[in-house]
Amino acid sequence: MNKELDEQLIAVRSGEGFDQESLRQFLLQQKFIPNEPLEVKQFPSGSSNLTYAIRCGEWEGVMRRPPFGKLPPKAHDMKREANLLMKIYPHFKHIPKPYVFSEDESILGVPFYIMERKHGVVIDSHFPPSVSVTEKKCHNLTNVFVKTLVELHNIDYKEANLEDFGKPDGFAERQVHGWIKRYQLTKTEEIGVVDRLSNWLIQNIPKSKEISIIHNDYKINNMLFSPDLNEVEALLDWEMATIADPIFDLSVALGYWVQEDDPDYIKKVQPTVTHHPGFLNRREIIELYATTTGKDVSSIHFYLVLAYFRLAVVLQQMHYRWKMGQTQDERFKNHNTNARNLIHHADEVSNLRNYI
Repeated sequence: MNKELDEQLIAVRSGEGFDQESLRQFLLQQKFIPNEPLEVKQFPSGSSNLTYAIRCGEWEGVMRRPPFGKLPPKAHDMKREANLLMKIYPHFKHIPKPYVFSEDESILGVPFYIMERKHGVVIDSHFPPSVSVTEKKCHNLTNVFVKTLVELHNIDYKEANLEDFGKPDGFAERQVHGWIKRYQLTKTEEIGVVDRLSNWLIQNIPKSKEISIIHNDYKINNMLFSPDLNEVEALLDWEMATIADPIFDLSVALGYWVQEDDPDYIKKVQPTVTHHPGFLNRREIIELYATTTGKDVSSIHFYLVLAYFRLAVVLQQMHYRWKMGQTQDERFKNHNTNARNLIHHADEVSNLRNYI
């Protein structure tokens, strides 16, 4: 057992419980578990789909289900997420093995799926106490980060029977117009540069030159690492994955990547470890990715601006939920400030061709 990872679990949050006996009976019918009591804890991170650690005797698994409450159409699609994992598992070693999906709502009231419990080192805003941080270790961690993304993008999505999983044609256009619309629906203040930034995004949409499976939320804290940090044990949270331009996926990863010379407000919005000495900077990551894959990365500037804007809108949506009383989560209270800072940053980056 990974004691450190287990210590990061929490008791099931109020309002996010479920019928544990009903789940136990389902798992017994599937012949996954011994006839013993379940132990259920919750993974505390994330603000979308809910994830629970399930233990029964020596057996361990993870259950994923949608959040409680009314959901937008097509959002939090457990069947889609589980289907993706089942299809890419034979081609990509860095995911938990999917066990079973159920849309029988008599069990938990919602569709859900069960997958393998992976263990590893979690790296979020700080390195865990067990990790001795060195420049060499940070350098190696960057290489593993890029290598795993390359492996994902190198999967033949047709061979994995995922040709119908996404709609790569017009993907960039839909992203731009979709995120602009989401912002307008949830804005809580006027930000003067939004119209200029929106127009820049609309006018600079590139034509995709590559298509691959993309994770669409690729970042260090969506991974589990080996104790020596030399391997990725698992890449998690696949709910936004699709088939699209891999340079967009790289840009989303770089949008989360903070380096030492970034403005303080960027470091505050996205607390992470990547500013430590030894980590490659964004330019070096792009060069490593391009050299490794041979892909054309000329659209990276546009997609990075979009990545910053997208993250701003995600934060704005969270703040809007808090402001409207749809959540009491105090983490969302000041996200309007973070969103505003990111929007100004995206606007600034759009005018800096030599930003990366």
